[in-house]
Amino acid sequence: MSPNIPQELSEVIFPDKICNEDYFEGAIISNCIIENQLAEYVIFDKVIFKNVTCKNVAFSSLELTNVIFDNCDLSNVDFNEAIMHQVEMKNCKIIGANLSGATLRNVLFDNCYGDYATFRNINGKQVMFHNSSLGNADFYRSTLLHVNFVNSCLDQIQLSGTKLAGIDLSTCEFRQIGVNQEDVQGCIVSPQQAIGFAKLFGLIVKE
Repeated sequence: MSPNIPQELSEVIFPDKICNEDYFEGAIISNCIIENQLAEYVIFDKVIFKNVTCKNVAFSSLELTNVIFDNCDLSNVDFNEAIMHQVEMKNCKIIGANLSGATLRNVLFDNCYGDYATFRNINGKQVMFHNSSLGNADFYRSTLLHVNFVNSCLDQIQLSGTKLAGIDLSTCEFRQIGVNQEDVQGCIVSPQQAIGFAKLFGLIVKE
């Protein structure tokens, strides 16, 4: 489900200092740099971030509801334990971002660069990674339900301890991924990927 955002939003200037439990609603934040911010339990509701760059930003237990990030650089942000509901990230950089322990519901990552991002122990439902790069990203011990990876690069992604039943990787590219044999049952892969998995688990495949 797409973010539910009113057509008429006010453009606001992001404050120099964010405090714990600050609340932002119905706004556009654009063409700015957000830097040196440390806070907990900040809430953004019905907000669009456009052409925004984050530097040295840590929002623990952040809550995002009906939020769009458009052409933003969120590299190395710390959003651990975030709650994200009806969120879209489009044409964004999330390289090295930390979303450990996050709860994701109805979230789209479209044409994003998320190499080395940390999604450890996330709980994701109705999430799509589309046309994105997740090389060396970490999804260790995550819970994924109705999560789709479409036309994305997953090379060296870490999925150990994450049940992949019903997860479709068939349109994605990877040479090697970290995964436990017991976790791949029910995973959907292409024929070529199936050969790779067989070799990974010690089978000898005649071609």
